[in-house]
Formats: sequence, structure tokens, C-alpha cells
Amino acid sequence: MPLNLSTNCLLVTDNNSKRSTKIRLDLYVHRLIIIFLIIFCNTWAQPELYQYSYGGYEREYYLYVPESIQPEAPLVFVFHGYTGSAAGIMDYSGFNAIADENGFAVCYPQGLTDNYGNTFFNVGYSFHWNETVDDVGFAISLASYLQSHYDLSHINTFSTGMSNGGDLSYLLACDASTTFRAVGPVAGIMMEWIYDSCDPENPMPILEIHGTNDNISWWDGDLEDEDGWGPYIGVDTAIQFWSEVNNCTITVLDTLADINTTDGSYVVSENYQSLSNNNEVWLYKVINGGHDWPGVWGNMDINASELVWSFFNDFSLVYHIGDIDYNGSVDIGDILLLSDEIFLNTNYNFLSDLNNDNTVDINDIFAILALVLSI
Repeated sequence: MPLNLSTNCLLVTDNNSKRSTKIRLDLYVHRLIIIFLIIFCNTWAQPELYQYSYGGYEREYYLYVPESIQPEAPLVFVFHGYTGSAAGIMDYSGFNAIADENGFAVCYPQGLTDNYGNTFFNVGYSFHWNETVDDVGFAISLASYLQSHYDLSHINTFSTGMSNGGDLSYLLACDASTTFRAVGPVAGIMMEWIYDSCDPENPMPILEIHGTNDNISWWDGDLEDEDGWGPYIGVDTAIQFWSEVNNCTITVLDTLADINTTDGSYVVSENYQSLSNNNEVWLYKVINGGHDWPGVWGNMDINASELVWSFFNDFSLVYHIGDIDYNGSVDIGDILLLSDEIFLNTNYNFLSDLNNDNTVDINDIFAILALVLSI
């Protein structure tokens, strides 16, 4: 009997040991999972949806900021097409991955809903005659907020977009050239009213990627408004306009390699250059291409997102506070420009705000004088 009791006790002890070992293993695995999730979440930034009040509306936007981003990093706006969404263009454009590789922030604004139940950005389509949404003001205000709140570049801020988003990018080039450094529309057009009224304060580098067989944003334009969007100019006319704005006198043509022979298209590039400034106008003409975002659908010889970023990166400015004319030094020329800005009450210039008080005034004159005279 004692032997049996002893045996039973040994068996019970053995069962408890196995149970304890299993609990320890479960706890160990659980902790490993927690550690993995913490490392994973901290390693890979996630886009977040935010709200921003402007013009009586609660606007929405996604913002993606890479974990490794540095102060004064570039900011890229990506606008969706008519009926599209911020989440949609964020998914298919792949800009978040490009931002991770190159260290810039990406903002995807969400358009409001029109009377037809479709999302849009207001560029004056004929069926939006009664819309009063100020998307230019919204973009300028949001850019200023993001630049300040996330310590992003006030100088190297850019805009691209698909179709309606590309149209808005052209409007920003005309009306917000002190906020945006360059724009790169994809399948975008210039409405006739935008073309007629366009008078940018600063010349601006322009990139357009467009298919010659685009059945939505017609290559040759639609000045008679046959398709119902409202009158708009053709791609060649728009490129010629911006070439003149940027005083381009040199043209470089190239036919890109037809890497994918099954997509039914190939690409011809037109590069317009200026001897008087560093701005250029690029056109990537997709022969037989449609209303596409190349690299995702349509032409597969180029990747529109990578090309757009390459263009923005090429025309990013290296700058220093006080170097208003970008000549690499703070000198008498900058003092004169600063005094003109104050006298003429021009738009806020980040480079002119030497004392960093978000205002350009006489105090900045004293600051730049002290800097030049090394007081």
C-alpha cells in the first residue's frame, strides 16, 4: 500500500512537472510574439487617416511619414482622380514604399462628394458650375500645417495626381507656386479657364505623363466641350505654355526602350530646358497609351510613381535660411529681396523668416544685416 501511494505521488508530481513546462513554453512563445510585434510596428511606419478643418468642411487625408525621416524632408501630395479615393491611390501608386527608400513624407488628400455622389477636387468642370469648394486653399493650408507640425520642407513640397488630381496639380502650379516647388500630373489636363488665367508668381518645373489615346483626358484637348467636362486645352499646348513660362529654349527628344512589347504602347520623352534658370519641363508621351497610371496598368515600360519622384528629386532645392535668391550665400542681394517682400507685402517666404517667428518683417531685416555684417 505505501508503495502504491508513493507511486501515485510520483505520477502526480510528474504530471505537474509536464503542466508547468507547458505553461512556461506557452509564456515564452507569447512573449516572443509580443516582442516581434513591437519590433515590427516600430520598424514599419503606417499611414494614418487624419481630419483637417478648412472652408467649413472637415477634410480628410492620409499621411505617411517614414520612421527614418529627417528634418526638412520633402513633402509630396498625391491627389486621386474623379470618383477615386485617397486610400485607392495610396494603394496602387506605391508611393509609401518609394518614400521609405528616399526619405520623404506623402500626403493623400480626400476629395469631397459632389451632387452626383462622386468624389472630386474642384477644378471647374462644367457640371460643377455650382461648386464653391476651395481645394487650392485647402492644399496650401494643409501643406503649411504639415510643414510646421512635422518639420518638413517649406521649399521642397510637390504635387502629383491622377486625372482630376493631375488637373488640380496644374491649378496649384498656377495659383500656389510659392507653396509647391514642382508638379507632376499623370493623365492631367489644363482647363481652358485655368490656362487663360494662369500667371504663376514663380516659374515651376512641370512633368506630364499622358497617353495619346486617352479617352477621358483627350490628348488634343476638348475646347468645344464635346465630352462634358468643360473646355480644356491639349497636352502639347500645355507643355508649350509651361516651356514659355520657364523660358525653355532647348529641346531634347528620346524614344525609350520598349521593354514590355505586350502592352501595346511605347514612350517618347520630350525634355525642355532653360539656359536662364534650372527649371525644366518634361513630357512622357505614351504612344497608344490610354487613361493609365503607367507601371500599374497600361504602359509597363515606365513606372509613373518612380518617374514622378525622380523628377521631384532632380528639382529639389538645397537651401539655407536667408539665402533668398538660392545663390549659395547670404549677401546684399538677399537683403534687397527681403526688403522688397516686406514693402510689397508678398506671400510668406520661409527663407526670409530669419528669426523663425512665422512672420517676415523689419526684425528679419535686422537679423539678415547682422548675418551679412557678421555682427
